[in-house]
Amino acid sequence: MASGFFAILDDIGALMDDVAMTAKVAARKTTGILGDDLAVNAEKATGFLSSRELPVLWAITKGSLVNKLIIVPIALLLSVFFPLGVKIALVLGGFYLAYEGVEKIIEYLFHRSKAAHQVIKESEQNDTDAEKAKIKSAITTDFILSIEIVIIALGSVTEKSLAIQGITVSVVAFLATIGVYGIVAIIVRMDDAGYKLIKHSHNKGFFSAVGGLLVKSLPVIIKLLSVVGTIALILVSGGIFAHNIEYLHHLLPNLPSMIRELMIGLVVGLIMVALLTGGRKILSSFKK
Repeated sequence: MASGFFAILDDIGALMDDVAMTAKVAARKTTGILGDDLAVNAEKATGFLSSRELPVLWAITKGSLVNKLIIVPIALLLSVFFPLGVKIALVLGGFYLAYEGVEKIIEYLFHRSKAAHQVIKESEQNDTDAEKAKIKSAITTDFILSIEIVIIALGSVTEKSLAIQGITVSVVAFLATIGVYGIVAIIVRMDDAGYKLIKHSHNKGFFSAVGGLLVKSLPVIIKLLSVVGTIALILVSGGIFAHNIEYLHHLLPNLPSMIRELMIGLVVGLIMVALLTGGRKILSSFKK
């Protein structure tokens, strides 16, 4: 009986060794998308009152974990019973990311200035509703990016047993969520840390200078993350199309992959914006 117990422990140890190895490989392959994920979600998690930053970030983090709990088992089932379904889901998510990225660019270029009545109307909106809307948008975007992370991780362990696939993908998904949102939490609290350094150093000396730098750096970092996050959305979507649609995979082979994927994401995003804008106008004309 004792020998059977130790045999079980030995099997568990061997399984954990395999998982550690495969998780390391999968994490390395998802490094690029995790960088995009960080930029996108950092931009999504900013823009709230200081007192609401961490509660909002926690709400987004919980939503991200729920996303992973939904995506991981579905991805495993699809990979076993309907492998094509994984690719279809990924491409559909790419359309959403391309639309969101290009829509943000169009909004910035053409719709920044607002009429006075629009500004007044927006100022009267319920802050709680606006916060919930932004959290929902962040969780939706996280859902698409999570699909990409899970599928890339799953693709690195397809030759392994289903148990190792499941554990590896779960580990990578969990670490991705904790890592990304942990770094985002540090970024959004930079200014508070800076103010505390200034206060405790009585606005004198080295620590006061560091605090001032943190406070001044946050707006710059947020703007930079907004730009990087938008580009990341388009790049991720373009990468999805380039890697999963044969024609696009071989399109313009002499161009660097990043430029090709950016072009594909922009074109698809523009098409999606045009279709959805036209669809809204048609629907509104019918309602009249």
